[in-house]
Amino acid sequence: MKEFEYIVYEPVDGRARITLNRPEKRNALSVSLLQELSDALWEADNDAEVHCVILRGAGPSFSSGYDLTPNLNNPSSSTVGGRKYRDGGIYANPTIDDDIWRLEYSQRLRMVLFDMHKPSIAQIHGHCLAGGADIALLCDMIIAADDATIGFPPARDLGSLPNQMWLYHCGPQWAKRLVLTGDTITGKEAAHIGLVMKSVPSEFLEGEVEGLADRLAKIDADLLSSNKRIVNLGLELMGARTLQRLAAENDGRAHLAPGTRYFRKAAKEKGLKAALAERDDGFGDGRARVIGPEQRDEKGNLVDP
Repeated sequence: MKEFEYIVYEPVDGRARITLNRPEKRNALSVSLLQELSDALWEADNDAEVHCVILRGAGPSFSSGYDLTPNLNNPSSSTVGGRKYRDGGIYANPTIDDDIWRLEYSQRLRMVLFDMHKPSIAQIHGHCLAGGADIALLCDMIIAADDATIGFPPARDLGSLPNQMWLYHCGPQWAKRLVLTGDTITGKEAAHIGLVMKSVPSEFLEGEVEGLADRLAKIDADLLSSNKRIVNLGLELMGARTLQRLAAENDGRAHLAPGTRYFRKAAKEKGLKAALAERDDGFGDGRARVIGPEQRDEKGNLVDP
């Protein structure tokens, strides 16, 4: 079995637990982590003893999103997937084709969750933001802690979403409400609108996920594959897989927007932390409210009606 640096792979009792293991970075997704995740998922898919995959995160969060550390993913001398390419990421100015190629490469690493035969369960706690939401929403079933925080704040300034499964989970109106503002919702609210399958109090989260995996382990793995695949083929007939490719390309287009260019400039001049704070300053607590009126105080924080 391959040794991993950024994830923990544990095939046991009819399931493969895959844990994102960068807790000091709140499991921010680097290209290296995504490559390991892809390898582990295919390993699980090829293991006759594995009936399902549980995807979870170490530490306080599932995943805070994509790692934007300068030069981590896109050093100018880097080779990704065998292709030498010009510098990319938020700190550089690649050609649009280089940018789209890089986005599509990362997307191929994520799409294993959709394409693999074995079913997957995302176990969501803490923050599930941006790239964390991208991989969670590609899983077959999502169980979240009631108090998890789910959303895509970078839609405010960093481009468009490079994966677009939101539409298929919660429908066009809530997809637009969350994507157009970058606001977040809780796990309990996400379950209410269908963005996740269900939510439970945080102390019951692991038991809930493991209990579902126990039931899947009782079913012939080939039957699980057949029943997952027919549902996903239905999603493909509704354009889901094509939309993911278009989402990556559309993100490259969105990187040319004036707002995105301004954020990149601010990140270079002021530092990433300051640029993110400036972005979020006008959004208060950054939350949407699913049920009831959105009443806010002078700082933009939600208040109870």
